[in-house]
Amino acid sequence: MTPTHFISIAGIAISLIAGCGQHDGSDVRAEEPRRADTAGNYATVNGLEMYYEIRGEGEPLVLLHGAFGLAMDLPALAKNRRVIAVELQGHGHTADVDRPLSVEQLADDTAALLKELKIERADFFGYSMGGTVALGVAIRHPKLVRKLAINGSHFSSMEDAYEPGAFKQFLSLPADFAPPILKAPYDKVAPDPKQWPTLVAKIKKMGMESKGYARDDLKSIKASVLITLGDRDGVRVEHAAEMFRLIPGSQLAVVPAADHFLISQNPEKLLPMIAAFFEAPTSPGR
Repeated sequence: MTPTHFISIAGIAISLIAGCGQHDGSDVRAEEPRRADTAGNYATVNGLEMYYEIRGEGEPLVLLHGAFGLAMDLPALAKNRRVIAVELQGHGHTADVDRPLSVEQLADDTAALLKELKIERADFFGYSMGGTVALGVAIRHPKLVRKLAINGSHFSSMEDAYEPGAFKQFLSLPADFAPPILKAPYDKVAPDPKQWPTLVAKIKKMGMESKGYARDDLKSIKASVLITLGDRDGVRVEHAAEMFRLIPGSQLAVVPAADHFLISQNPEKLLPMIAAFFEAPTSPGR
């Protein structure tokens, strides 16, 4: 990967870990309006007032955003689906609480929300950090997950999973990191926008300290899994291939000439493939 892929600290944070939400097939824009028919709700789970949006009818599909993101809107995945788009601790409408961020806790929060909604089994799509959280749901709450698709996600520590240059840039993330494309949507909906620096600090701490999941954990996953990423994502393709080999019966798709913004810049290369995966018959025993 050439140095041009790591132009700035802001660029690496946005292009490697951010899930800006509101993706409808156009480029992500800070001022992009929310859907007029969005119905927001809150549920009390694990000490959080957790925000979520429900759209449509049919089999449940849970959408998990990336770091700094909001509830995702992906119409290409929503056909004949009851979509539950979540906002995780400290993100969007969901106020932060006095505990660190961890992918394990975020997975448990998501599972608790589904229990509150009386959803016993669902499909999941997770983008970036959201995909790592979704893996945690499949590992820690296996009965909840029928199928799981992830994009630009990883299972181990960031240092192991990311290209060295990308990880080095992440370590340099400044305390005043606040690119408008992420900060402006947050400011519009957060219960207390002054908590943004706390969110930045917690995401950086989680990225630096999290060891991820054990390889035996991945081997235990019972759900059908689709792993996707661009060939210049920042997460190493070799890391995604290792995940593919560890998760029984999983599928791997590497999209050429694509980076971590694939979901917003070229959704037609990604979302139809994920929709087809969800619609395909489930293998016996899964």
